[in-house]
Amino acid sequence: ILRVDAALTAVRQLRGTLGAIQNRFESTINNLQTVSENLSASRSRIQDTDFAAETAALTRAQILQQAGTAMVAQANAVPQNVLSLLRG
Repeated sequence: ILRVDAALTAVRQLRGTLGAIQNRFESTINNLQTVSENLSASRSRIQDTDFAAETAALTRAQILQQAGTAMVAQANAVPQNVLSLLRG
């Protein structure tokens, strides 16, 4: 009976130790899942920010191109206007 009691005590101690280790593993897993979710959210925000910046740069370039085209059209119209004034 003493050996059985000693064996049961050893089993209880091991179960307690293993339970504590399991709790630490579960806590670590939960922390890693949180870190993974945070990294995914951060990556998404960075990609969204880059997309917004590139869209703004494209819009700016298009506006500058349209302004340049309008200036060329005005410059081409000046000689025609001068001729029109000279012809009276």
